[in-house]
Amino acid sequence: MRRGGSKALRLPALLLALLALAGPSRAEEMASGSAFLSPELRRQQDDPNRNPAWFWVEQGEELFARKPAGGGDACLGCHRDPAASLRGAATRYPQVDAATGRLLNLEGRIEQCRMEGQDAPAFGYESAELLSLTAYVASLSRGLPMSVRTDGPARPFYEAGKAFFERRQGQLNLSCQQCHDGLVGQKLRGDTISHGAGTGYPAYRLEWNTVGSLHRRLRACSLGVRATQFDYGSPEYLALELYLAARAKGLPVETPALRR
Repeated sequence: MRRGGSKALRLPALLLALLALAGPSRAEEMASGSAFLSPELRRQQDDPNRNPAWFWVEQGEELFARKPAGGGDACLGCHRDPAASLRGAATRYPQVDAATGRLLNLEGRIEQCRMEGQDAPAFGYESAELLSLTAYVASLSRGLPMSVRTDGPARPFYEAGKAFFERRQGQLNLSCQQCHDGLVGQKLRGDTISHGAGTGYPAYRLEWNTVGSLHRRLRACSLGVRATQFDYGSPEYLALELYLAARAKGLPVETPALRR
């Protein structure tokens, strides 16, 4: 207990020391998370035979073709030839649902289709099924540039996400911007601080030893600065996800990515 606690206490001190060295925050040309991996990890990510996240993609493809237990249509019943019909879909999420005015990320859209189109219960955030289906659908857009909308109905959500990104939070009084603009390229323990682009999620993180959603990563960041951890799919994290996607405009979808 004592040993683990001392390790936990060193992280805030290291962050604060880095911030003192970094000077004012600055925006740089955006790069994907892969740009901050070691060459070996990049090679592993790009090799489907060595990237464990592809197991989730394969499971998602099987789920896509399987009818739900209640007897409704499979996803494949509506989305025939998904490699063509859903190519590029992931580049446009999060987006505002025209019928409800709610901001939906890709996970939210899949859950909506399941409940309304298949008359089946939601899988739930971080469930193996939802992670697999999301990874599969996102993988169909692999290599295509992000292109979310931030105008019209999406504008208030974008502004809320921007405010979240720039606001100091938690006991450490740090903002997302301080790390992901001001400390890009700096080392934090074994990691290199990136721009915070979410273009590879759901991703396999070595730290987790499994695949997880972007919201799981956001919750870990909130915990790291000793701030409130919002629920998976919360309005706060959805707005932040939209803002991060807008920052990443033009960067390719990398799902299923490998991250440290």
